[in-house]
Amino acid sequence: MTATTAPVDERVARIALLRRLLVKPELGALIGVVFIFVFFSILSDVFRSMSGVANWLDPASTIGIMAVPVALLMIGGHFDLSAGVMLGTSGLTTGILTIQYHLVLWVAMAISLAVCLAIGLFNGYLVVRTGLPSFIITLGTFLMLQGLNLGLTKLITNTVQVQGLSDEPFYGGAEKVFASTITVAGQQFEIAILWWVLFTVVGSWILTRTRFGNWVFATGGDANASRNVGVPARRTTIALFMMVAFGAWFVGTTQVVRLDSIQANAGFGLELTYIVAAVIGGCLLTGGYGSAVGASLGALIFGMTSQGIVYAGWDSDWFKFFLGAMLLLAVLANQLVRRYAEQTRR
Repeated sequence: MTATTAPVDERVARIALLRRLLVKPELGALIGVVFIFVFFSILSDVFRSMSGVANWLDPASTIGIMAVPVALLMIGGHFDLSAGVMLGTSGLTTGILTIQYHLVLWVAMAISLAVCLAIGLFNGYLVVRTGLPSFIITLGTFLMLQGLNLGLTKLITNTVQVQGLSDEPFYGGAEKVFASTITVAGQQFEIAILWWVLFTVVGSWILTRTRFGNWVFATGGDANASRNVGVPARRTTIALFMMVAFGAWFVGTTQVVRLDSIQANAGFGLELTYIVAAVIGGCLLTGGYGSAVGASLGALIFGMTSQGIVYAGWDSDWFKFFLGAMLLLAVLANQLVRRYAEQTRR
């Protein structure tokens, strides 16, 4: 009589290192970062110099700060198409309240934060209350904010921009927090890079080390099933929209403080950039899968590609082609990885 071997519980089964790496959502983006760095480093010596690194880390940082909360929202199963124009709303609110109504800069920034969080609350509440796709809800918010940004700015300032923030008291303190530079090996780097790293670390910690992170994955995987096991799916969704709003406030404030001005159309079109960065970083459009680190790597790919094309002497029109190609490759790679991950659990 032959003994039969009992099946090993998948929760305690030993998984090979290669398999563990392949199912990491950020692996594809990491490979892309290495490939793009090597590729443009061969084409241009400036690209890999300290000044070149500073130049491509700068745009990557502002995209990355927003890509992290956008990725968390996508993992939770939703999109926010108003994230880009909300950035403009943040900066315009701060600028108008400070310059036109002579509020203390930090008070204006606090009111701007409250406005952005209210927008995030509005988006999240409508999504969970109506059951309509977040794509539709936030598309409506996107159009309303776009109109308000332009209409109110022209009504109050008689122009389409707000400028002159540097003449206000307390500007120096705000500049140190949002727009100062740090020197490394004789090269100046924007402080936004440090904020980007902090956002990534906090986002990753939330996803992997907290109960809320478990709720995010559960809500994005199956909202109905998660509610049946006690997950507060509605509160989680609203919180995620408010996190995106906070990111928009932070980036908008950074922009208006750094540039000393902001246009009424600021942020228009960037919402797709944040979503693409998250997808390149491993987030699935269907929700329930992704990482904050991957989203940041996707933002890094944006920054490296935008500056690498310039350093290589190519026409900047090729930038969109590269991004489209990387998006398609990322979606296909994510689909293959997800199928592989499902097969390893069987």
